Amino acid sequence: MTRSQTRVALDGDHRLRRARHQWTAVLIAAVLFGIAVYLLAVQTTTGQRLEDAALRGADQVDPELHRAALHAFHTITLTSQLVATVIVGVIGLLRRQVWLAVAGVGIILGGQAITQLLKFHVLSRPDLVAVGGKYAENTLPSGHTTAAMCLLFATLIVMPYRFRGVAMFVTLTWAVGIGAYTVIIQAHRLSDTLAGNAVALVVACTAAQLLAWTGRIRAVVSPSPGRYTLRTVFVVVVGVMGAASLALGAVQMLHAAAAYVNDEPTAWRLFLSSQWLAAAGSIGAALLFWWTWYRLETKRRHDPVAMR
Repeated sequence: MTRSQTRVALDGDHRLRRARHQWTAVLIAAVLFGIAVYLLAVQTTTGQRLEDAALRGADQVDPELHRAALHAFHTITLTSQLVATVIVGVIGLLRRQVWLAVAGVGIILGGQAITQLLKFHVLSRPDLVAVGGKYAENTLPSGHTTAAMCLLFATLIVMPYRFRGVAMFVTLTWAVGIGAYTVIIQAHRLSDTLAGNAVALVVACTAAQLLAWTGRIRAVVSPSPGRYTLRTVFVVVVGVMGAASLALGAVQMLHAAAAYVNDEPTAWRLFLSSQWLAAAGSIGAALLFWWTWYRLETKRRHDPVAMR
C-alpha cells in the first residue's frame, strides 16, 4: 500500500469512528428530546392549553391553504408507504447490498411500528384541560411526520453519494412540508410532529450503527470542491429556512405567551407558531442526520474503507 493509500484509509477510519460517535449522541439526544416534549406538552396543563389553543387557531386558516395542505397530507397512505418501502429496498438490492436494503426498509417500517406502539399502547394523554372529541385522544407521536422523515432518512442512506444531493432536494422539501401540514389541517399538534422527528432519528441512527458495525460504510475522501457547490448551497438555503422558521415560531409564541390564551388573535399566533416550529423541527432533524453522514456512503463488505 502506497503512502497516499495509507493516508486515505486512515482518514476513512477516522471519519467512520467520528460518525459512530455522532450517531450514538444523536440517538440519545433524540430519546431525551422526545421524552421532554411529551412531559412538557402532554403531561402539563400549560402545555395542553397552549396546543389546544393552537388547534383552535387553525380554524382561521384560508380554505384554499387548508385544501392544499390536506391534499399533501394524503400523499402518505398505506399504499404509498408500501410503494416507498419497496423502492428503497430495490435501490439497496440494485447496489448489490442486501444489508443496505434491510436498513432502508427497517427505517421506514421500524419508525411506524415504534410510533404506533407509543401512540396507542405506551403513552397516554391525561384530562388536564376541558376538551372533547378527537382532540382528547393521544396523538403523539405523529405517524405522518414519522413516515415522511423516515423515508427521507432511508433515501439518504440508500442513495449513492454522488446522487444524494438530488434525492435529498426532492424528499426533504416534501418531508418538511408534511410536519407543517399536519398542524394546518388540525390532524396533529406541534408536539406530535416533534416527537415524530425524534422517533425517525432514533431508528435512522440505529440503522446507521448497524451498517457501520457490519462494515458497510466507507468515507468519501477529498472530493473535487466544484462537484459539490450546489449541494453546499442547498444545505445553506435549507439551514437559513430552518433558522427563519424557528425565529418566526419563537416570536409568535412569545407574543401569545403574554396574552390571553382563549381569544382568537392569540389562538392564531399560537397556530402560526406551531406551524413554523413544526417546519423548523423537521428541518433541524434532517440537517442533523445529514451532517452525521458527511462524506460517507454505504458499501459492500469487502470494498475499501475509503474512496476518492
